[in-house]
Amino acid sequence: MSDRREPGTMEGDPAFGAADLSNCEREPIHLAASIQPHGALLALREPDLTILQASANAAAFIGAAAPLQGRRLSAVEARIAAALAPLLADPLDEIPGAFRVRLDGMVLDGMAHRPAGGGLILELERAGPDENFAGRIEPALQTILASYAVRPLCDEVARIFRGLTGYDRVMVYRFDEDHHGEVFAEERDPSLEPYLGNRYPDSDIPQVARRLYIRNRVRVVADVYYAACPLEPRLSPLTGRDLDMSLCVLRSTSPMHIQYLKNMGVGATLVASIMVGGRLWGLIACHHDSPRRAPFALRAVVELLAEAVGTRIAALESFVQAQAELSVRRLEQRMIEAISRDGDWRSALFDNPNTLLAPLNATGAALLFEGQTQTTGDVPSTAGLRDIGQWLDDQPRRPVIGTASLGQDAPGLAGLTAVASGVLATPISSTPGEYIIWFRPEQVRTVTWGGDPTKPVTVGDDPRDLSPRRSFAQWHQVVEGRSEPWTPKDLATARMVGDTVSDVVLQFRSVRMLIAEDQLSQIRRQVGNSPQAVVICDAQGNIDLRNDAFDALLPGVRGAAPRRIDQLLPFFADPTEIGRRLRDVLDNRRSWRGEARLADGMGAGRPLLVRADPVFSSPDRVLGYVFLFNDLAERKAAEAARRRFQQGIEEGSRSRAGRLDRKADLAFRAILSSVVENAQLAALEITDGVDVAHMPEQLESVRASVARTAEVLEALIRHSSRSDPQGDDRG
Repeated sequence: MSDRREPGTMEGDPAFGAADLSNCEREPIHLAASIQPHGALLALREPDLTILQASANAAAFIGAAAPLQGRRLSAVEARIAAALAPLLADPLDEIPGAFRVRLDGMVLDGMAHRPAGGGLILELERAGPDENFAGRIEPALQTILASYAVRPLCDEVARIFRGLTGYDRVMVYRFDEDHHGEVFAEERDPSLEPYLGNRYPDSDIPQVARRLYIRNRVRVVADVYYAACPLEPRLSPLTGRDLDMSLCVLRSTSPMHIQYLKNMGVGATLVASIMVGGRLWGLIACHHDSPRRAPFALRAVVELLAEAVGTRIAALESFVQAQAELSVRRLEQRMIEAISRDGDWRSALFDNPNTLLAPLNATGAALLFEGQTQTTGDVPSTAGLRDIGQWLDDQPRRPVIGTASLGQDAPGLAGLTAVASGVLATPISSTPGEYIIWFRPEQVRTVTWGGDPTKPVTVGDDPRDLSPRRSFAQWHQVVEGRSEPWTPKDLATARMVGDTVSDVVLQFRSVRMLIAEDQLSQIRRQVGNSPQAVVICDAQGNIDLRNDAFDALLPGVRGAAPRRIDQLLPFFADPTEIGRRLRDVLDNRRSWRGEARLADGMGAGRPLLVRADPVFSSPDRVLGYVFLFNDLAERKAAEAARRRFQQGIEEGSRSRAGRLDRKADLAFRAILSSVVENAQLAALEITDGVDVAHMPEQLESVRASVARTAEVLEALIRHSSRSDPQGDDRG
């Protein structure tokens, strides 16, 4: 072994194959230096394609004289070199290129990619039988597209993948917020023990493996009892280090993982990553009780469908969030109506229990506001609510504060667990002690683990005999002191409610500031400290208050010290239009809802949403005006991302036109049409959501998924169209 450390490894990290359960998190599994023996690997120097490294079985596999090292590929086997040549103009750094070639008495599938460190890796496998995989993609895509919720989608995915692959068991494996895994859906041979609902601790899949799952989306173990075939020489002559095999389909698997599979009684695996919004959402794990190969065409279809599944999940998650946003918008309207009707906004929160409870699936909710409490559903006592409010005040200031185990996080409040084990709170003003709080009760439940999660290691008589858990018998854990966990959707919904109520509270307090002189000092401080930008004027348009949040939007305002609202006009990109709007508000006592742009000296300007309202003390007397300003920069950036997304989808489709023959191109376009439809629906749901800050990156993730899918699909179609129809003698 070389003394030089590999990129991404640290001093003290175990070498590949030398890890145990104490350090497997650091095992460099991409530096295997060996392959599974059902194929062969060549590492080539470019541009002359001289063989620098070869798997020990490579010469025999292709029927060539050994040694291969130092010889040009064209001299070793000209037919392979000729089949590889059309791929060499492609990047091949993220998705391998594929080809098919007939040698004497056999047909091979070839995969080529460029690893970190330079050169070209060529992998060869015996080709599988000709199957019309392309014809099975469209019905599967339509089924995925028609799924209306995540669970039925995953049930369909398990069914589709078992029918497609023929493996004994197919599981959709979902990661939770603590990175533990759950068998979320399953299709299996009836003779097998069910794993549906079993949970497995995060330690079962080390982080180093999860990172590789993101880069290499489909992994295969053809026979867990294989004898690894080493690379010769071990170190790359190009780098002097172990070859980076991150994208190699033949790469040897960590002995730790092989032992794990043996403990499960598994003979072969095919695993595909489910990527949602750039994160590893879960896995589609196919297990077989005996050795089983997965040829290139099948792997390509699996990857393509897994990408479609991730896109559909993104759409469904965004749809759920959009529905929550709609309920919050309805709540906002009801609060505004309540102010007009009752002079207060709080009645709208509590006149119907479902208003607050249903969007977050909570059993109780409370409002702490100006020293008073109002509640609905099952909640702690008033004293308990005040204790929770004090605990919230002691937490770091965040838009949302949540826990599913209040008694564990705040032992002094453990007595409230029966009704308030789960607490989710959002501040509604900058004043301490003012929150909307949702509650969930303790949910004593039994969690079924696949083996005791507290005992993942078995040590035999030999101290070196370390292996993953040897028993996968179900192990039941009674969980107490915890509620049903709050989901990311719950946190986003709570934040939306908090933001909406904060706006209403600010509006409400702004009105009270104008009509309640005895409270002016306190209210001025509350409004002034609000993170919401506000300007309050008297009936003549003189500025009574302008808070720091507004000054932060217009840094030049602080030094200019404008006294009237119309003196702000020079700060806007279109002062003439804004002036006309202001006159309409002041002269005609009309509300204004519209967009404006701040002058930034660079053209378009920073977009704002302006909300201006007159405040009446009687039908014919105006006390003043309240102007609220919301920064729309993130929303506009999201809209621009949506346009770029659509343009990118269209340009990507056009750029591939004419690269295939007519028959193959028609098949490509038909399948790609469903892929694009799936992506466009996901984009609609994402852009309808409220999380505008992350919208551009979510759209880019969907666009990248479509681009990747198109590449995989093109490789599959091209590969299928080149299949030799006379392949009766392939092995």
